[in-house]
Amino acid sequence: MTIRPFRILGIQQIAIGGPSKTALQKLWVDMLGFQVKSSFVSERENVDEDICEIGHGPHAVEVDLMQPLDPEKKPAVHSTPLNHVGLWVDDLPLAVAWLTSQGVRFAPGGIRKGAAGHDITFIHPKSNEQFPVAGEGVLIELVQAPQDVITALG
Repeated sequence: MTIRPFRILGIQQIAIGGPSKTALQKLWVDMLGFQVKSSFVSERENVDEDICEIGHGPHAVEVDLMQPLDPEKKPAVHSTPLNHVGLWVDDLPLAVAWLTSQGVRFAPGGIRKGAAGHDITFIHPKSNEQFPVAGEGVLIELVQAPQDVITALG
């Protein structure tokens, strides 16, 4: 294996799915004190989510509370309660290129803007013959860290 040319800096988010954001908010917002910082709706991704946060600046962690727009459509953001884990990365394009060369399978969609406005991409939860390395059942989001996060966590 070659030397990894990028760094994972820390956890950026945890995404929790359920049939109702209201039920999820009872615990995460009302009981645990996370603040709803924004909302995001995407028909393409079949999601209505509230982006909640605890902490400040580069040390903030998001918990995204997600419900499907249509429970019968895919992706089914509510069918796995722990939907995905997001990791800060210092150089997303470099990470994707290197990981792909190492046999890591990425989900369709490539690098794009995520709900919080950062560039993101997803490591597929399942491997295949062409790409034998994956999340082993866990969807993993790689998130381009902004400079203040790179400085603070790097």
